[in-house]
Amino acid sequence: MKKINHQFEYLKYDHLSELDSERKALVEAAVKIAKTAYVPYSNFHVGAAVLLDDGRVITGNNQEYASYPVGICAERTLLSYVHANFP
Repeated sequence: MKKINHQFEYLKYDHLSELDSERKALVEAAVKIAKTAYVPYSNFHVGAAVLLDDGRVITGNNQEYASYPVGICAERTLLSYVHANFP
């Protein structure tokens, strides 16, 4: 079995106006997809967005189930989709 290591870098900003246009677009995409999250129990909408190397923006949101509080967070939804479709 081959072990894959993933690394993430992040920067912290105090306000959306500090972001460059690419990062601002990612935040806006995450906010937009959060509105369609399936959250009938918590009503807590979360979105996530990632920029692929080829320039595509992929988004995901949180999903709740009848066995609440079990569900899947927005980041996990997003990363599962990206990994399955862009290994």
